[in-house]
Amino acid sequence: MKKIATSYSLVLLFICLLSYTQKNSVLAQGCSDAGFCTMGAMRPDQPFSKKINVRLRSVSLTQYIGLTKFDDRILSYVAEANVGISDKWQAQIKLPYTFVQGPLANTQGVGDISLSLTRSLIQKKEWQLNATLGAKIPTNDANFKNDVGLALPMYYQSSLGTYDIIAGIAFINKNFLFAAGIQHPFNQIDNGFKWGIWQEHPLFDTSLEYPVSQFLDRGTDAMLRAEYNLRFSKWSMNFGILPILRFTPDVITSPATGERTEVEDSKGVAVSGLIGGTYNFSVRSSLKLLLGKQIAQRYKNPDGLSREWVNTITYQYRF
Repeated sequence: MKKIATSYSLVLLFICLLSYTQKNSVLAQGCSDAGFCTMGAMRPDQPFSKKINVRLRSVSLTQYIGLTKFDDRILSYVAEANVGISDKWQAQIKLPYTFVQGPLANTQGVGDISLSLTRSLIQKKEWQLNATLGAKIPTNDANFKNDVGLALPMYYQSSLGTYDIIAGIAFINKNFLFAAGIQHPFNQIDNGFKWGIWQEHPLFDTSLEYPVSQFLDRGTDAMLRAEYNLRFSKWSMNFGILPILRFTPDVITSPATGERTEVEDSKGVAVSGLIGGTYNFSVRSSLKLLLGKQIAQRYKNPDGLSREWVNTITYQYRF
């Protein structure tokens, strides 16, 4: 009875947090990174079974809602497929479509394609060790413009405009998930946002709030995930923390000098607190909820990777 009462209390807490976050997000990270915290072995709320799963396959659709510190609202729909190639290998592909509504403009477009391969390194009855190697492929040059042709900040872009390589590893058992990963971009972003081009525009003062991102070289990121899971027959809950470290600075072309310049205060750690849950309608279908609140952030984010709140809802079908 004590276990049931505890579980009931946690469910009520989760529902209250969900209602509060949805109200503030819709009216108004979670994983506020470049995407690798939801790829392969690094993703949250992973299923765990003492039995060896052979060639698991699933498709899912996720609705993502995010709010930035500039009151930009991001709505994304992410289609995802996972295919078990063998009892040790699994492939994943993700494709988002993103809408951004903000003070400077409204934009929309296809997001970056995420591809990954995950291998089971060690699979014991009580725990597993998995590793992932992946990549992100840009779908546009990350240089959307407003209706009069002025370049918009990275916060308004559906793509990061870079080819990235991603690697990670994760330990998982019935109650815990610990994951680490790294993401490195290889090319310069062809974004032209700088304050001077907005000088004659009525929203010039608003444009000054966003960091300059002219020909941005995004820094390399590392992530850690620590997650605690409560698992039952039909449902589960998870509580986690997600630090993301930008350990090399962002670099832009300075509008004042025309020289390549490191963006001051672009290195550092962004930390998000996460709470989520899964309800299994059957062995084949489930509904997942995830809420994220940013606890700490880097002072400057010229790449647009900053979210105050994140709310995702995912329907998954396994076959």
